[in-house]
Amino acid sequence: MNPNSAAKAYLQSSIENAPPVKIVRMLYEGALRAIDRAASFHPVRERVAFNHWVGKANEIVAELRIALEPGPAPEIADGLERVYEFVQFELSQALVRRDIQPLAHAHRSLSTLLEGWRHVELQTSDSH
Repeated sequence: MNPNSAAKAYLQSSIENAPPVKIVRMLYEGALRAIDRAASFHPVRERVAFNHWVGKANEIVAELRIALEPGPAPEIADGLERVYEFVQFELSQALVRRDIQPLAHAHRSLSTLLEGWRHVELQTSDSH
């Protein structure tokens, strides 16, 4: 077996078998990495790379929005929906204005949520 395909199979298996809170944390981390990558490119001179990474971040946030389930805690789901909407607005502003400043706003919001999810993950792992 090719070492790359073995690593991919292991990664896929670890994701498929991960608890939901870990998957959410991984999505936040992925969105933050994409925002960081986007911010490392000049929005005008390196437009293609900038657009690519902003788009990746937006795709991840869109998946987080789709996965929201208001049933158990509608007020939390509503709050998360508003934050995700804000983050997507800031990502779109970065593209429209060709400016990295909105990325900082999106990053700050997602970082705050990530810390909360890390706390939840620690609490759920301590209870098992």
